[in-house]
Amino acid sequence: MIKIGVFNIGKRAAIVAAIGEKPIKTARSAKLLGADILEIRFDFLGITNPNYAKKLVNEIKSVTNLPCIATNRIHSQGGKWSGTEEDRIALLVDIIELVDAIDIELRTSEEIREKVISSAKNAGKTVIVSSHDFNKTPAVDRMKKTIDDCFEAGADIAKLAVMPESMQDVLNLLQVTMYAKAPVCTISMGDKGKHTRIVAPCYGSVLTYGSVGDAIAPGQLCVDELKKAQEMLL
Repeated sequence: MIKIGVFNIGKRAAIVAAIGEKPIKTARSAKLLGADILEIRFDFLGITNPNYAKKLVNEIKSVTNLPCIATNRIHSQGGKWSGTEEDRIALLVDIIELVDAIDIELRTSEEIREKVISSAKNAGKTVIVSSHDFNKTPAVDRMKKTIDDCFEAGADIAKLAVMPESMQDVLNLLQVTMYAKAPVCTISMGDKGKHTRIVAPCYGSVLTYGSVGDAIAPGQLCVDELKKAQEMLL
């Protein structure tokens, strides 16, 4: 049974609100719109000071009482972190005790990735290992291999986001999702894959990410839209 904070993803897919601007205001709005979990995007917020990051996490949790995922995304994976890799990882490690889950990219160097994952495991936190392809949807076997690599790296949840060039690409991702042997979060990005943010949980995706205001990722829907769709479908 995998949980992020008190939320049991085995019971239903969690709606995750991405917090990338005006964090306190956005977090409050996300809760009102129906978010189950908050993803604090430190790279989008431009936060580099670990002490400020800790203060922010504490404040967000106090005003929402929602579980939080810490993400500090690198540029190649759709992030905006502008500092050194050492500082990026140091910030994540410093705040592990305060959050409920950590998202670390599969493409992060193995040594650094293992440092984050071991720190999270030792603190009893959930680990999301993520992979994003903004150019294409790889072949089915390649996507399965990426998910396997995430779990081999220590993921509790493997997150795979890809860009479709056709509806067949979207169907291929849903096929991979349906036959996954452990918890996955899958997303087909952009306009062609927009509906997967609603239907992927029907095939087994345990997380779906929504926005509060401007979308952070291509094709991202608003949290309240995801909430209404989930109530109809799940």
